[in-house]
Amino acid sequence: MPTAWTYKTDVQDHHVAIRTKAGLMDVSGLKKIHLHGPHASGVLDYLTTRDVSKITPGKSAYCCFLNEAGKFIDDGILYRTGPNSWFVVHGSGGAQQAIAQSCYGRNVSMLFDDDLLDLSLQGPLAVDYLAKHVPGIRELKYFGHMGTTLFGKPVMISRTGYTGERGYEIFCKAEDAELIWDTILAEGAEMGIVPCCFTALDLLRTESYLLFYPYDNSEMYPFENEAPGDTLWELGLDFTVSPGKTGFRGAEEHYRLKGKERFKIFGLLLEGDKAAAAGDAVVADGKNVGVVTCPMVSTLTGKSMAIARLDVGVAVQGKPVTVGGIRGVTHALPFDDPKKAKRTAIG
Repeated sequence: MPTAWTYKTDVQDHHVAIRTKAGLMDVSGLKKIHLHGPHASGVLDYLTTRDVSKITPGKSAYCCFLNEAGKFIDDGILYRTGPNSWFVVHGSGGAQQAIAQSCYGRNVSMLFDDDLLDLSLQGPLAVDYLAKHVPGIRELKYFGHMGTTLFGKPVMISRTGYTGERGYEIFCKAEDAELIWDTILAEGAEMGIVPCCFTALDLLRTESYLLFYPYDNSEMYPFENEAPGDTLWELGLDFTVSPGKTGFRGAEEHYRLKGKERFKIFGLLLEGDKAAAAGDAVVADGKNVGVVTCPMVSTLTGKSMAIARLDVGVAVQGKPVTVGGIRGVTHALPFDDPKKAKRTAIG
């Protein structure tokens, strides 16, 4: 992914900045697709778990993409930009191929937009900074988006992010990105706004229960004698299926697999101030009961935490475990802001 994975500054400082002030991150490596035409909504309604008729222009929704076996292949955000126009931002999974195949022979155009960059300003002071330049930004609700200008350049600003904080993604033309990036950092320095590396997301997402394909998935930690692929019930992403929705790709298998979970995504809270390692075995009652997928230590709280894939019977609050000889307990996710009050704050 073409982004800054590290800087010379400490990744822990980036974590603190986004949790307490604000940080600017380049997440332009995310894939961006425009869909236009009478069949655009139909394509997305079939391929994703969301009822797209509920998404009106200026709104967006987090969604999942499944294969025919009802297994997760990608996630993303659907932005409705007009009656027959959509903007899709997704990760490194199979969404792009699925969309391209579904568009074939239908009255819809698909444009992969590599010129549109995504600068993510995240943290409690992000809105205070943007309010100086963007009228109405305080009224933009969680998962809302707006077309506007920033420093005289055309942008789309979305109240979304991948940090668990109140934040904004600024979509801009590649030729304008340097000006926008440099200006935010120069003007925001007195507020404590700093550039943050992509690696900081692992700290933030662990606290906030934000999964990252393929690192939390069976593509990375496969089951023996099974093809890769996890259900939404196992990943805890079943909430992305709109109530009562049927007919989407993999729907029958998705519903059939409820109650047949092989594992559950759950949290671990470990003793001490050392982080576990991705891939470490989780042990309970002398048995391997899971695997750590994303560990971290927070200098803000002094806690060592992790996201893990656990046996279903172990994925309950307060179960004693050990990881690499370190004692700990299972802990419900998310660790930070479980009611999502920061992300959804108004004003």
